[in-house]
Amino acid sequence: MSAGFQKRINRLASAAGRSCLHGGLKGIEKEALRVKTNGELASSPHPRALGSPLTNRFITTDFSEALLEFVTPALPQTWETLRFLCDIHQYSYERMNGELLWATSMPCRIPADDQIPLALYGKSNIGRMKTIYRNGLGYRYGRTMQTIAGIHFNYSLPETFWPVFKDVEQYDGSLQALKSDAYLGLIRNFRRYGWLILYLFGASPALCKSFSSGADVRMSSLDEHTWYEPFATSLRMSDLGYSNKTQAGLKISVNSLADYISDLERAISTPDPAYEQIGVKNNGEYRQLSANQLQIENEYYSSIRPKRVAMSGERPTTALRRDGIEYVELRSLDINAFDPVGINQHAMRFVEAFLAYCLLEESPPIDDVGAGEAARNHRITATHGRDPALMLLRGGREVSLTPWAGEIVKGVRQVAELIDSDGGDGSTYVESVDMQSELVANPDATPSARLLNELHERQCSFFEFALDCAVGHQQYFASLAPLAPEQLQLFEREARESLERQDEIEASDTLEFDEYLANYFASV
Repeated sequence: MSAGFQKRINRLASAAGRSCLHGGLKGIEKEALRVKTNGELASSPHPRALGSPLTNRFITTDFSEALLEFVTPALPQTWETLRFLCDIHQYSYERMNGELLWATSMPCRIPADDQIPLALYGKSNIGRMKTIYRNGLGYRYGRTMQTIAGIHFNYSLPETFWPVFKDVEQYDGSLQALKSDAYLGLIRNFRRYGWLILYLFGASPALCKSFSSGADVRMSSLDEHTWYEPFATSLRMSDLGYSNKTQAGLKISVNSLADYISDLERAISTPDPAYEQIGVKNNGEYRQLSANQLQIENEYYSSIRPKRVAMSGERPTTALRRDGIEYVELRSLDINAFDPVGINQHAMRFVEAFLAYCLLEESPPIDDVGAGEAARNHRITATHGRDPALMLLRGGREVSLTPWAGEIVKGVRQVAELIDSDGGDGSTYVESVDMQSELVANPDATPSARLLNELHERQCSFFEFALDCAVGHQQYFASLAPLAPEQLQLFEREARESLERQDEIEASDTLEFDEYLANYFASV
């Protein structure tokens, strides 16, 4: 903890708005594969009873027709967000014709790459664009990698925080400029300290061998069906998954909003020789949206992103240029197989306090050396985070993970105390931080260690374990009391109206797709 962090904490604690950290908005985007009862990837279309994945606010799809994505509103209380996520699960299970939701981030028994179905969004221009983008991802990275699922945590500090923080910082600019600067500081510090999230919440130390069929895998073999790393926390976030080497050469600065937008737009407009070899069209059919380093902004695989809700048809960078950063999207949380919805309140409260800590801690600009150091710490924690001999890099020096983690958690705990000080929930945030503090001292209690221990004790494969969990989760949601009438009506109305909205979008298209795509990329 820096002197600057301690100074901010003390000033916030003594300010008139000392509860200004309580009630930040939290939203969850949770991905989950639809699978058959035997654990194989579902080949059925997206259930029509769940509405249109193009326009449903709460239930959509990600890369594949079989990869559901559940989206909660941004709500001020963790229990509200978790309750809403639970309700989406219950509503969906009842309309999936007996199919299961896979219980882990690393996927089920995966078919051949070309047998993994792309998500379909209808015949509108925007719907076609979304499917072509996913087709491009398949060509660039392989469809198998896109079946990895995770949890995205969207967070914004409460509006009451910013005027108080402006006074604390004696900031001369506008409130929106302060927000953007502060959120970028948070993002830089998350890059520095985000390895801790992998250590505490990583839950993908093993995977089904079908995921890496034919690949040169340098991992331990648990059995004929399972690869694993003895000290891994999150293989999902390793080079095997979303922290892949393909984008390693991209340099996207988060030292200023202008730099971030400029670097992303440069990547979207700069041709890549490997992608030019794929081609944009083949016999008149699109293979990808472009042959550039990134097709669109969302292709940039970052563990955390600055975000603003975009208007219809608006590019993410255009939204950021228009009004600055509104919230951050943390993307490095694995699905926890031990929780029916994949995450719990204690994890959410720690993550919230951790993100606020990253904002309040000193956050100087990151140069190339610092970026390389942060990436290395992230990568090695993903694959060897529970190794007692693991050494991270801190300012060019090797340090042990445990004491550094303990130091960060102490700072997070001070933030939790501030959140709890006038939040009306007693000491819930402090309790959640203390629970994670115990995991720093006892790596065998982390979700990744617990999962491996289950495999060893039960003498089962990763696939068998995950399938058992999926069946158990289905039974859990089936045992719950029926949804409250108003919640059921909300989901039913959204499903029905989402189909109507898709029809309206398709009927209103007037441009040929080539012209629509050109206009989209020309917009700024």
